[in-house]
Amino acid sequence: MKAYVFPGQGAQFVGMGQDLYDNSAAAKALFEQANEILGFNIKDMMFAGTAEELKQTKVTQPAIFLHSVILAKTLGDAFQPEAVAGHSLGEFSALVAAGAMSFEDGLKLVSQRAQAMQKACEMKPSTMAAVLGLEDAVVENICNEIDGVVVAANYNCPGQLVISGEVAAIEAACEKMKEAGARRALVLPVGGAFHSPLMEPAREELAAAIAATPFTAPSCPIYQNVTASAITDPETIKSNLIAQLTAPVRWTQTVKQMLEDGVSSFTEVGPGKVLQGLVKKVDRSIPTESAAI
Repeated sequence: MKAYVFPGQGAQFVGMGQDLYDNSAAAKALFEQANEILGFNIKDMMFAGTAEELKQTKVTQPAIFLHSVILAKTLGDAFQPEAVAGHSLGEFSALVAAGAMSFEDGLKLVSQRAQAMQKACEMKPSTMAAVLGLEDAVVENICNEIDGVVVAANYNCPGQLVISGEVAAIEAACEKMKEAGARRALVLPVGGAFHSPLMEPAREELAAAIAATPFTAPSCPIYQNVTASAITDPETIKSNLIAQLTAPVRWTQTVKQMLEDGVSSFTEVGPGKVLQGLVKKVDRSIPTESAAI
């Protein structure tokens, strides 16, 4: 069984998507359409902007979504997924690629999500940190002992978990993680506490937009971040997508479940190779590749 996986924030790079634009008339039309939907020239920022411009959440999220979805669409008949999944933002790319919602609706939701998250970040100083070399349960227990908001946010692969929360709580947790034997506990250069309770204002804002967006059953099951299980029901997909903003990304659990369900190869659709690396950390023997036109 062949699975296609879609990356999230952090995979962006200057020049992303330029080859698609130059080599495919269909891709070119979709990039131009995206500029109209967003109301600014995201194409130029992706192809020739600065790394700083591309790092803004309101730019990063639509940019990665566009690269991933347009790449999937240019694959044509070669794109035949039997399962899909996406890491955080990548879940929106996966849903559009699998036909659960339209390109236009997906891009609008991603743009609204990015802006809502940016606003939530500005309400309270918050951040995230990567913890390497500890069991998930140890990280979770330490988070529970810390005063203030700090939670497990991204279960990326065995031995790599990202925590999210208030700045002081994250710093205190990092010290405790090191004392517990973490190889590293490193505060990340991000704008806020994604996938934590501090994203509640963004969740509320996005909930109304998702509820008003038409969804249909995807062409294959999507393994969603919140449950790490295969979903095809449109209403369940919607509720999981809303919950995703304040819930952890269960990527380790997702990959394990996909393997258990018979997935035999993973193709990453979008910028970079981050997800291929994470899949290999779960099971080194599984074939992985990047999608290419």
